[in-house]
Amino acid sequence: MTIDEVGLADPSAKRVGREGSAGSEGSSLRGLVAGIVGRPIAFGSAIFLIAIILACLAAPLIAPYDPLHQNLSEAMMLPSPAHILGTDDLGRDVFSRLLYGGQPAFLGVLVGSLACFLVGVPLGLVAGYGGRKLDSVISAVGDLLLSIPSIVVILAILAVFNHNIAAPMATLGILTSGGLLRVVRAVTLEARDQLYVRAAKVSGLGPFRILFRHILPAVAGPALVQLGIFAGVALTLQAGLGFLGLDVPPPNPSWGNMIGEAAHVISNFPWLLVPSGGIVALTTLAFGLLSDGVHDTLSNARKAISIGTRRSTHAVRGVPARSQGAGADSEASTVEAPVLDIADLRVSFGAGKVAVAGVSLACSAGEIVGLVGESGSGKSVTSLACLGLLPGNATVTAQRLAVNGVDVIGFSERQFRDIRGSEIGYISQEPMSSLDPSFTVGSILREAVRRHEPRLDRRQREQRVLQLLAEVQLPSPEVTVRKYSFELSGGMAQRVCIALALAGRPKLLIADEPTTALDVTVQADILDLLRQLRDRERLTIVLVTHDLAVVADICERVIVLQNGKVVEQASTDDLFSSPQHDYTKSLIAATPNILVA
Repeated sequence: MTIDEVGLADPSAKRVGREGSAGSEGSSLRGLVAGIVGRPIAFGSAIFLIAIILACLAAPLIAPYDPLHQNLSEAMMLPSPAHILGTDDLGRDVFSRLLYGGQPAFLGVLVGSLACFLVGVPLGLVAGYGGRKLDSVISAVGDLLLSIPSIVVILAILAVFNHNIAAPMATLGILTSGGLLRVVRAVTLEARDQLYVRAAKVSGLGPFRILFRHILPAVAGPALVQLGIFAGVALTLQAGLGFLGLDVPPPNPSWGNMIGEAAHVISNFPWLLVPSGGIVALTTLAFGLLSDGVHDTLSNARKAISIGTRRSTHAVRGVPARSQGAGADSEASTVEAPVLDIADLRVSFGAGKVAVAGVSLACSAGEIVGLVGESGSGKSVTSLACLGLLPGNATVTAQRLAVNGVDVIGFSERQFRDIRGSEIGYISQEPMSSLDPSFTVGSILREAVRRHEPRLDRRQREQRVLQLLAEVQLPSPEVTVRKYSFELSGGMAQRVCIALALAGRPKLLIADEPTTALDVTVQADILDLLRQLRDRERLTIVLVTHDLAVVADICERVIVLQNGKVVEQASTDDLFSSPQHDYTKSLIAATPNILVA
């Protein structure tokens, strides 16, 4: 009996529309600025803050009077051409004092924000990415910081550092960093599970490179929102300390002590509270509104980026004939040592949750092997065990789990990094999610090439990137390198993912449902590309799939898994013509698009 191709639907490949270009908003500083400019309230707040900060910095140049100069004959004057904001009870120019008083105010906000950032962001990144033990310890530290009464500690610090506003503001930043730590940790936990982070990990990048290259950009937006809110709180608290006379020593001006001076004469001259209290209120409000605008910009950006290639329903009504030349290559290669050799692999999660129960298989050089089974059968767990990408609660044992003759059982994370990308590559089923939307295609590929071929200079590295794009048959590689993932169609994105997997010149390629998210015509192109890469590079490909039509198209041999166990192994022709196990027969019977003549 033979497997015949009955027919293929002919829909054109769906391209991610230009609406996806909105995903660039918030993915870079330019996108964030563009988003704020498009929001009048946030943009106005940003302009107000920039103007106030620049005016305070330029106070020696633009202030019309010495802020300490007294003229009792002009005391408590309302605004006039000579004094645009009036004078205080000692005849000092209010406008000049506001300009000079803003310098310690913004210095305190800057010191506090830096302290909050330098403590909260690194600890949050490590907690979210470093594993359960580090997470527990750092989260406990964050909870401790949040439980400490800030005002009491700040007053104690002021008792030691009298009239030194930097010390209490730094203390406030450190104590408040627990909240930022929680936000950064949550974002890191979410980003850590993104496919583009896993793709970076599989390509061999180290944890620090992944944190600062791929996760920190995702953290930057929420961290900016939190720091904007903190800036408003810090400014208000600093004004309160100045009101109590605990910040800048008089007669030097600060916004807080100006409010205190206005309070002493409020019954006789209430106007004096308007400029001093108003500038604090407006600046605090501007920080809040700007933070709200940043939050809205980032939220819209995340929604736009999440628009990926639409999953199309498989329209395959038959199975294309397989290439016959590959079988001979695979038979000739059986005399060589297996590229992937697994014996009695067992994987469990927690107590009694067995995902893989004694899987054994061997794949030779140049062979394309299908790993099939229903969801939960252990296919992906088996492939991820080869990559060392199982979660921390997984227990992995095996008589042998060898990649290119090297047994990886017991490998540390550092040892796995040495073989990821260079010995074993990985292609995921979600190409749009496997590419970091913050970076261009060229930037992502250069990073992988730099990791695996560090001796290449800049020009050689660029040539290697273009070569990779040409190898996966992408048109106009010089144009593609400048594109972001949301500017690519699903098929183009998958080709870029294949190029990324090939950057380290691996001998073994694990393809996890590489055609699931693609249209039928694009599926055929990707399968043809994998076949050509196998023939040209003599790659060993393990194809993880539940689609028997794909298996029949490209695989020479099939391994069927059920409940974490191998129930049948056979050549593709034998499996479809005379399946031996009842489960295999059920899988074939449940696939009506395969017609057996």
